[in-house]
Amino acid sequence: MRFEELVAKVSRLPSVRQQEVMDFVAFLEQRYGEVPENVEADWSENQFQAMSLNQAMRGLEDEPELYSEDDLKERWQ
Repeated sequence: MRFEELVAKVSRLPSVRQQEVMDFVAFLEQRYGEVPENVEADWSENQFQAMSLNQAMRGLEDEPELYSEDDLKERWQ
């Protein structure tokens, strides 16, 4: 697959899926690539929390809504 082909395919994906591709590329880089000397190898706590939250919330927008406001027993005033 050519680079232009890959870019075209990824650009047609929704932004959430594009982020998945970026996460996978980062994983492959970390596993098989060499880290340049001027790049920090460890993640900061903020970077890890952002990635972790991103991964935890991934796909939730595609899930059906199981409850409506009518199902609430109390409403916040």
